[in-house]
Parts: sequence; structure tokens; C-alpha cells
Amino acid sequence: MPKQSNLLPGSAWLKQAALLLLLLSSAAMAVEDVVKFSDESLRPRYQQLLEELRCPKCQNQNLADSNSAISQDLRAEVQRLLEQKLTDAEIKEYLKNRYSEFILYRPEVNRATWFLWAAPVVLVLMGGLIVLRLSRRKKNSGSEEADLPVRSTDQQQRLDQLLNSPKQGSE
Repeated sequence: MPKQSNLLPGSAWLKQAALLLLLLSSAAMAVEDVVKFSDESLRPRYQQLLEELRCPKCQNQNLADSNSAISQDLRAEVQRLLEQKLTDAEIKEYLKNRYSEFILYRPEVNRATWFLWAAPVVLVLMGGLIVLRLSRRKKNSGSEEADLPVRSTDQQQRLDQLLNSPKQGSE
């Protein structure tokens, strides 16, 4: 009588091994940085700052969403600065001096950024003026068109003759 092995048949064993690897890899990906604070009241400020600061490497991600190495370093830096009892404004100023205004999602209104803040308002006002002007022009031209004949009487008589004359060459 043949000896039975303790291992599962080949394909079932491979399926279970693949399933185990899949479960382990998804658990490893779900690991989140656990940040320890000396005072838990710093955690909401920390989260708020991470939402308001942009990753210098990633084009449009904040520090909370980015997984780049520099964003991890910046998260640790923000934690360190919070532990030193700096205010949010001081932390933003420190990071702005180090990484330029690009790091702020909402740049301050100053000489360099006034156009950024004013452009949407100016564009909306210009669009409103254009729509208003076009609607007035349409109203004015619509009333004038009703008063003016489309064709002169000579043109109308000639058109009537052409339309009423028998077709030549078609018979």
C-alpha cells in the first residue's frame, strides 16, 4: 500500500500558499505610521498641518497623502516642531523659508501671489460683462431687424418673377 503524504495535492497547496502570501502582503501595506506625542492635544494640529502642507516632490499631494521619503521626513519634522511648542504659523513660516511658498496649499496674499488670488475674480467679472454686453446687443439688433425689410421691393419682385416663371430646359 502506498504511503500517503501529509502535504495537500499540488494545486491546492499552491492556492493556499498564494492566499497566505496575499493576506500577508496586504497587511504589510496597511501599516500606518503611528506618531507618538507627549501631549495628545497636538494630534489634531499635526493632522491639520499635514493636510495644509504640500509634498515638495509630489506634484499635488499633501504630506498626509504622500508616501515619498521627503514627505516622511517632513512629517517627522512637523512632529518635532510641534513638540517644541511652536505655533502653526511658526511651523509654516519655518517650512516656507526652507522649501519656498510651494509647500503651502493656500499661499499667502502678497506681492508675488496677488495675481493668483485676483485672477478668478477678474475672470468672473469679465465673463459677466461679456454676457451682459452680448445679451444687450442681441436685444438691440433683434428690435432693429424687425423694423428693417429683409429685401428691397425691386429684389422681391425679381425673386417672385424667378419663382413663378416656368422652368426652361426641364421639359
